Amino acid sequence: MRRLLCALGLCLLPLTALADGQSILVLDASGSMWGQIEGRAKLEIAREALAQVVGEMPAETAIGLMAYGHREKGSCEDIELIVPPGKGTGQAIIDAANTMKFLGKTPLTESVRRAADALKSTEEKATVILITDGIETCDADPCALGTELEASGIDFTAHVVGFGLTAEEGAQVACLATNTGGQYIEAKDAGSLKDALKTAVAEPASAPAPEPVATLEVNFAPTALLAPGVPKPDDATDIVWEIYSIAADGSVGERITTEYNAPKVLIPPGSYKLLTKLGEAMVESDLTLTADSLAAPEIIMNAARVIIHPKPAADQPVSDAAAVNFTTTAGIDTTAFGSSRFYLPAGDALLTASLGRASVTETLTLAPGDLIERDVIIGSGLAVVDGYYIDSLVMDTTQHSVEILEAKKALDGSQKSVDVSYGPAQNFNLSAGDYIARVSQDAATADAPFTVKVGERVDVKVVLNAGVLAVTAPGANSIEIYAAKPDLNGNRRSLAFDYSETINKTMPEGDYVIEVKRGEVLTEAKAQVKKGERTETTVP
Repeated sequence: MRRLLCALGLCLLPLTALADGQSILVLDASGSMWGQIEGRAKLEIAREALAQVVGEMPAETAIGLMAYGHREKGSCEDIELIVPPGKGTGQAIIDAANTMKFLGKTPLTESVRRAADALKSTEEKATVILITDGIETCDADPCALGTELEASGIDFTAHVVGFGLTAEEGAQVACLATNTGGQYIEAKDAGSLKDALKTAVAEPASAPAPEPVATLEVNFAPTALLAPGVPKPDDATDIVWEIYSIAADGSVGERITTEYNAPKVLIPPGSYKLLTKLGEAMVESDLTLTADSLAAPEIIMNAARVIIHPKPAADQPVSDAAAVNFTTTAGIDTTAFGSSRFYLPAGDALLTASLGRASVTETLTLAPGDLIERDVIIGSGLAVVDGYYIDSLVMDTTQHSVEILEAKKALDGSQKSVDVSYGPAQNFNLSAGDYIARVSQDAATADAPFTVKVGERVDVKVVLNAGVLAVTAPGANSIEIYAAKPDLNGNRRSLAFDYSETINKTMPEGDYVIEVKRGEVLTEAKAQVKKGERTETTVP
């Protein structure tokens, strides 16, 4: 349990060192101490460790106990010096810890301040050992307090124990110790704490204090390579370094930090999971950081860089509207537009380049360290489709639909729809081949065949030979327009309908019957539509 003693801030301090002056243990009794490590509440582990450590102290050691969060929930003033520092207080400290409730908040900064004030009554060496499983929750700055206490001129040292804290949380309280010349020690789990205590009990009480550990300004400076000996090209794609804590069950815990490209940073010592990302390539690795040595891992991404320039035709420039997509059996699915750069893991990747409804696919086999740059010819042409009422009158509203169908018919006579849009001058990027353009508005529809060639534009004119029929029927509940000529069964085909007193529809040239309903009264009228003209009629 050597690391358990470390968790209490005592394994790195000779027990006789505490006898040189007065000391106060500050114990976190906040509600979070009910949290578990390996199935045991942290408060139970702390009580057990306190009993063993305090029980081994020489009788002449002058030590006391302060606690916070042990009497009230939600109070930042719940701080109490339970056992004043003095000789022979060991059993009183053990008894107080064993009966203590764990309820409230974490006013750790004010607790250390009050402990320091309690120790100022003498000119002897003063030591505070803070044991906390959380960070400050009462709007105070532990770093500023450490600086203040160090500047006070008193021989004062604070040691801080991060009990189950993440590295990021530990960094927020470690300064309280380091600013007073003390130590920050972290404890992660009960198993490692038990091993630490066994070692500490075996150490002679007169063991000398360890030499201070040299602290670097930078302890993490990684590099990433596409393959051994192949660095990442100098471009705008970031290398992303994500550092995560390791959960009690060994899984990836919460994110500690994210760095980019070639970082040179200081990370709190500890064991972590490192996720290195470059485009779609990712490598997970173990990372151990210390305060006195530089970790400079070289991560091999086993990746390739691929740059694709999509072009409609070989003699045309890159199209910024063209999509470039890569998919893999490992679940990668990434898309960019125009000239595009990808970093992909080695292996087979399916490339699809598309422009409108035209596309081309191929499989690339990528090796680690490949640097590929190439054009991809989509093989498309442009069709621009306009609808016309008559040969000289374009349909310039957005009310009509423009549908593109394959010219080849299926066995049942149907044609596959390729694309649809609305309004005049619709652009369609299509693969080379034969098509039908179908323009429809209300009851009028017309088709026009056309052919697309790679790299060429074709203008398609679809003439509906239609006009507009506008009907007004004051007081009408509904208006319905029928073809005047009955079908083979003697039925008239309904072409337009509306629950309104007016109706305005585009109709093929021809004769029509208008049926108006007003309550139970039915009125009929006739109308003739001429192509390219507007016919207005009122049904009384």
